[in-house]
Amino acid sequence: MTGISLTLVLLSGFAHASWNLLLKHSRNQEVFAWWIQFAQVVLFLPLAVILIWNGGIEPKGWGFVAGTSFIHFLYFLFLSRGYMHADFSLVYPLARGTGPALVPILAVVLLHETITGLAAFGIITIVSGIFTAYWWGHASKILTEPLRFLQDTGTRYALLTGITIACYSVWDKIGIQYVNPLLYMYLLSLGTTIGLFPYILWKHDIKTLKNELKVNRLSIITAGVLSFIAYGAVLSALQFSNVSYISPAREIGIVFSVLLGTIVLKAPLSMGRVFGSIAITSGVFLIALG
Repeated sequence: MTGISLTLVLLSGFAHASWNLLLKHSRNQEVFAWWIQFAQVVLFLPLAVILIWNGGIEPKGWGFVAGTSFIHFLYFLFLSRGYMHADFSLVYPLARGTGPALVPILAVVLLHETITGLAAFGIITIVSGIFTAYWWGHASKILTEPLRFLQDTGTRYALLTGITIACYSVWDKIGIQYVNPLLYMYLLSLGTTIGLFPYILWKHDIKTLKNELKVNRLSIITAGVLSFIAYGAVLSALQFSNVSYISPAREIGIVFSVLLGTIVLKAPLSMGRVFGSIAITSGVFLIALG
């Protein structure tokens, strides 16, 4: 992984942890997630116009934009519903751990990427660190009662979120060959906004949308910018490195979420969080060296 890719991954990790924290503490996670997409569409319209004017998309790219919009529609749906049914400390690591575990397998099989031994060890270290950070002291219960664990609604949504992460990571690695990465990010936000809107109106109502915007306007704008930066940086990094490296490495966001929780929310710093963060950080740099 190049130095540019590592820098972009670190930027993405901080931005991603930050906007997920804002999402979790919103009044209505589904509506808030939709407003994030809408905010991106409005805020970054001038950038999109400039990129389109300068030929930032090839004809074949429109198919990939449509595909990633649908996958991200599922991603935001599963993620927001996961937060509605379970705690952040369960949903976030399970969603973020499943994706990086699947991406290298898909990348090798579908994209014919090669993974060095050192990088493979780094990927395993990251995934192990994710679950250590959040499940310290609970692993034995999860391993001895896996069916009971999977029966939890929040757990199922978190796993589905992880699967969509793996799918859009591999899909987008191909898509950015035909579309400027930042324009790709904008168009998938536009597609997700349009795709989610009928569902949001069916599940909620205009009054709920207005109330969420009224109460969390600043948070929505902030989360919209952070979300755009988070995945825009990942898409840019994919131009320089394998998706099998970038997807696990971006989980450095777990470390930032631990730091934010400790500093901003004054959450207690457990030994699991410490060891998990050390493992994740080590894994990222193993991938970079690999």
